[in-house]
Amino acid sequence: MEEFYKMPLLGDKAPSFVATTTQGQINFPEDYKGKWVILFSHPADFTPVCTTEFMTFAKLEDDFKKLNTYLVGLSVDSLYSHIAWLRKIHELEWKDMKNLEVKFPLIEDIRMDVAKKYGMIQPNQSNTQAVRAVFIIDPEGLIRTILYYPLSTGRNFDELKRIIQALQKADKESCATPADWREGDDYIVPPAGSCGTAKERVESKDEDMYCLDWFLCFKKDKKK
Repeated sequence: MEEFYKMPLLGDKAPSFVATTTQGQINFPEDYKGKWVILFSHPADFTPVCTTEFMTFAKLEDDFKKLNTYLVGLSVDSLYSHIAWLRKIHELEWKDMKNLEVKFPLIEDIRMDVAKKYGMIQPNQSNTQAVRAVFIIDPEGLIRTILYYPLSTGRNFDELKRIIQALQKADKESCATPADWREGDDYIVPPAGSCGTAKERVESKDEDMYCLDWFLCFKKDKKK
């Protein structure tokens, strides 16, 4: 009998699993409590787009760690295939990247147990390869962002970093971030909850806050 899984949604607890990886066994997400995690899948080892992505992840790993964010990769290949591929990546040069060492764990998922829990196997794309899924998981183990890319399209790493920064900003300031927000930009304060508050905001002389209208008010980032 075929086993069905409910695809996790935003705000859900990240489905738990124990897996073998290129960095040893992990107990997920428990091993990452107190940290942000980017859990991502790729279709297969030794494929062109995936190779460029792993080179980029390896290059940016320290940048993500500065944001208390850790990387965990997955494909439905074997551990030995993973090891051979990562060794080959170390030999490649692309753009300004060379001699890269992939230090973050890459999950062996031959039976697709983890991929199915996270909806990474999508039959209209492939029955034997995971799509390019991204799950951003917060320090409490909750899923905060879900992205799916088709097999042919490499991920935008600037956007992955921007999402982490935006989520952390929103959590810290209890705010929201506007379109194309970047770290240091003005951010949006929560909408006014009463007519009195709306009037106060529009008439406010606070130099750090300004309103385009009663429902759309911005605050200047003090770091800028």
